[in-house]
Amino acid sequence: MALFNLKINGKTYKTDVDANTPLLWVLRDHLDLVGTKYGCGMAMCGACTVHVNGEATRSCVLPVSSVSNATITTVEGLSETGTHPVQEAWEEVDVPQCGYCQAGQMMTASALLAKNATPSDKEIEEAMVGNICRCGTYHRIHDAVKLAATKMKK
Repeated sequence: MALFNLKINGKTYKTDVDANTPLLWVLRDHLDLVGTKYGCGMAMCGACTVHVNGEATRSCVLPVSSVSNATITTVEGLSETGTHPVQEAWEEVDVPQCGYCQAGQMMTASALLAKNATPSDKEIEEAMVGNICRCGTYHRIHDAVKLAATKMKK
């Protein structure tokens, strides 16, 4: 066990866990930040995506020891009131069906838009391809990313 100081969503959290514990489980089980979801446990589906220093990162396989000096953002950190352009676009387009994958989808989309405010259709598809949606809402996800891009320009 080791004590880790983690900067998450603009706050500092202390947690005493094994250094190899995946960040996902630290977030969910130790810090009660449960917006980030467990999907596959192999970094293949994207449900566990968070930002680490602004990069979309799969937290289910990322040891907490590797992020002790990083800035981490979870879906809860996009906006407490749901006013981040990606959150607003997701609601306007009515993206979710079951909603399970949506936190990871939004984190991937927001990382893309932070780097590229006007992505092409192909760039959106390339960025989002690794996020799986069991309900198949891919067209709505794509439309929401496009809408969020226009909202970020305002």
